[in-house]
Amino acid sequence: MKVLVINCGSSSVKFQFIDLKHEKVLAEGIAEKIAEDISLFTFKTETFTKKNSKVVIKNHDNAIQIIINSLTDKDHGIIKNISEIDTIGHRLVHAGEHYSGSVKITDDVIKVMEECSSLAPLHNPANLKGIYAMQRLLPDTPQCGVFDTAFHQTMPARAYLYALPLIFYTKYKIRRYGFHGTSHKYVADRAAEYLNKPIADMKIITCHIGNGASITAIDGGRSIDTSMGFTPLEGLVMGTRCGDIDPAIPIHMQKEMGMSVDEVNNILNRRSGILGLSTISNDMREIEENIVKKQIPEAIQAHEVYAYKIKKYIGAYTAAMNGLDVLVFTGGVGENMPILRSLVCKDMSYLGIIIDEKENDQFKPGILDITGNDSRVKILKIPTNEELMIALETKKYCMDKPSC
Repeated sequence: MKVLVINCGSSSVKFQFIDLKHEKVLAEGIAEKIAEDISLFTFKTETFTKKNSKVVIKNHDNAIQIIINSLTDKDHGIIKNISEIDTIGHRLVHAGEHYSGSVKITDDVIKVMEECSSLAPLHNPANLKGIYAMQRLLPDTPQCGVFDTAFHQTMPARAYLYALPLIFYTKYKIRRYGFHGTSHKYVADRAAEYLNKPIADMKIITCHIGNGASITAIDGGRSIDTSMGFTPLEGLVMGTRCGDIDPAIPIHMQKEMGMSVDEVNNILNRRSGILGLSTISNDMREIEENIVKKQIPEAIQAHEVYAYKIKKYIGAYTAAMNGLDVLVFTGGVGENMPILRSLVCKDMSYLGIIIDEKENDQFKPGILDITGNDSRVKILKIPTNEELMIALETKKYCMDKPSC
């Protein structure tokens, strides 16, 4: 079975074409700067790379048509015709409280996404463009949607409710939704497989640490709490996002500093986090270089704040689950920054978390067990693969069902 996985942004379309029989990526790439004067398109297979070719991409329909043309190209494509695309899996962001799993794309699903666009104004409209384009270009191919928020719909009310007047939830649906659900589910499942234990019997904390970052408490395979909230701004310190702050700070910024709503939003989402604290960059590779090679105080301090918040959430979620069996690091930073994993796990022996520093310094592909000898908690680095998870979910929720 071959699945075309699509991730539509406002001005980009990322894709992977995956052979699920062997869990192999046959082709991948990205269309960027859609609707700009000069757009970019990258297409890669095992034997061919067409990188950053400058093309005119007027809209998402045009971008997806270029992707399909590349997949079926007589010289460098990997399929003969579109009939070899068995199904399409979309990375979707927000479905509110409507879905707790992946779904076949129907008119009802589209209606829900349109209704939830106010909750994800940068993401849902772009996701819908990809769905509409596929309906026009591949009308006979079933489509499946995998929502970032769906995995977290198992959270109990005590975890997702904010202490606001209840009408804000009942009428306006203001609550914790959480994000990165596809990644959290993928690495939790992989941890259970790696340890050869039923996930139903395990308490797992997954740390998805990238430019955007979140932590999830997974008890028996179900998300029971997660650090991102009503929006992806809440929770951890991130590349450019501030994470948890006193909610009175934005009010103070407007009343006492004369800032507009847009100015405050820009600061909290795009100028804070590691970028704001370090005054250097939001790229943790640059921060690491400034810590290790240059010993820049601002970089060291920003890194300490970054790690401290992760440590606090691990402690809180261990308490929430009354125990912890596995701690997982994933995401671009979680997978590739040993000094972060080391700092997070330092002085956590009271929770049974002891890291093996020698193993932690290894840069090995795949799953890396960095558990110390006396650690009661398994500590793993697991590369995330959201595209594969979307493909697997597409098969499970769409192609395996008679209605599809």
